[in-house]
Amino acid sequence: MASSPKPWTRWADFLAHRGVTSGGALFSTAVVLVGMAAILSANNLLFLVLATMLSVLLVSGLVSRLGLAGLELDFALPEHVCARRTIAATLAVRNTKSWMPSFSVRVGGAAGTEERPILDSEVYFPIIPGGATLEEPVDVHFARRGAYRQNSFLFTTRFPFGFREKGIRVALTREVVVYPSIDPQPGSEELLAGIAGDLEAHARGRGGDFYRIRPYEPLESARHVDWKASAHTRELQVREFSREEEQRVEIFFDRDAPPGAWEWFERAVDCCAFLAWRLSQQGAAVRFCSQDFQIRVPEEGDVYTILKYLALVFPAAGSGPEPPIDDTSFQIVFSSAPERVARAGWTPARVVSPSDLPLAAGGAIGAGETGAGAHVDYGG
Repeated sequence: MASSPKPWTRWADFLAHRGVTSGGALFSTAVVLVGMAAILSANNLLFLVLATMLSVLLVSGLVSRLGLAGLELDFALPEHVCARRTIAATLAVRNTKSWMPSFSVRVGGAAGTEERPILDSEVYFPIIPGGATLEEPVDVHFARRGAYRQNSFLFTTRFPFGFREKGIRVALTREVVVYPSIDPQPGSEELLAGIAGDLEAHARGRGGDFYRIRPYEPLESARHVDWKASAHTRELQVREFSREEEQRVEIFFDRDAPPGAWEWFERAVDCCAFLAWRLSQQGAAVRFCSQDFQIRVPEEGDVYTILKYLALVFPAAGSGPEPPIDDTSFQIVFSSAPERVARAGWTPARVVSPSDLPLAAGGAIGAGETGAGAHVDYGG
């Protein structure tokens, strides 16, 4: 049978939980001893010393609270931010108090269960003058996609006497939308290679790049007849070339995912963002659509519009898939129910289902889950 913690151990744990430093614990012990001595001896001088020590504790807490009050935080981030990447940014802390400075302030990620804090390391400001804004270069890391709005960071200080570390959560002054990760995930490179092969086969036609030799079909022009191959096979053969026009890809992201598929939904979001990014970088014309959204890239916007939608998308059970618009384009569908999208008309499509994107060890986070210390919203 395990032994119960000793009283002094429980007291030390309580003080640590309250942010009391070792110096504060010693000072508190001294206050208790002086108080006991004053009561037992009825010495007025000891009562005066006790009153002074208690006043120091009260003033320490008041000054710490005033120092942390009125602080605002913002980041100068790149225009486009992706999850799970370390990004160079500028941290800006503003003291809205016009006359009172703040001393010995540390800025860090709020404590919680998140895999990795947003700030890679704490930032220390010895003094923040009243009404001033101080900036410091930092590395930030957003572990999840979504809209970061509030309660993401923690300001702490031990000023003035170091008896206690006092902290407050500070809201960002603006919303930061973090895109899904566009870095290769397990299985995404293999999926892209397979799609590239299917896309090449889909794009065969008349053009400048040789594709294959095939039998002649009635009413075709004779200028593409390959006479050597025809003589060898004793049948008319023609040279087929790849199309000169741009590759057109239609991506449908199915939001209808039951609660049991939410972990896969997050994997699908990352994979869809990765494919959309790679295809746009390769010059393909992408038409992206979902149950409540559609856009053509580059005609109606850029790939960052797709990434922003994927940053905020969440499962919507019961919403049926939309039928395809362009039957001539190469189709890619992300859906947890392939048979449902097939009934909607996506029959020649490359369907990415849960069997194509196995979950990583430990699974992924479900949509709507948020990291402690960061308000991450997946809704529109």
